Amino acid sequence: MSGISFDPEAIRALAQILRETDLSEIELADGESRLRVTRAMAAAPVVQYAAAPAPAPVAVAPAAAAPAATPAATTEISAATPGVITSPMVGVAYLAPEPGATPFVTVGAKVAAGQTVMLIEAMKTFNQIKAPKAGTVTRILVESGAPVEYGAPLLVVE
Repeated sequence: MSGISFDPEAIRALAQILRETDLSEIELADGESRLRVTRAMAAAPVVQYAAAPAPAPVAVAPAAAAPAATPAATTEISAATPGVITSPMVGVAYLAPEPGATPFVTVGAKVAAGQTVMLIEAMKTFNQIKAPKAGTVTRILVESGAPVEYGAPLLVVE
């Protein structure tokens, strides 16, 4: 049999390389033979990081913003609501540029067209969400560090 040797010791060595280098998988190919060794990556570090910024913006934001960020408030708002800004991707929403920083916008803030109103982290990339028009932020529908789906309402600018 030609191709890759399926020696258990070689597979253990590859698994050790995965652990030492924090890689998630290694694949070897020789002709039509393939050997792929993968390991599950723990999601806890991402969740811990995502949860860390949540307390700071809530403490900084005015009291009027807290009721707007409740799940009940999001059920009243849909993507068809005038002035709603929706998520262009699946990711984690952040209301401030970094933990403990002042939020990009708060309820009652005036925004200009093209102004960054929040960030959405997707695949370790922070994407700026910009206001499509000038106006006043009347509702913030997500909490910092909360996961968002594609098309989910984020905030309302009127």
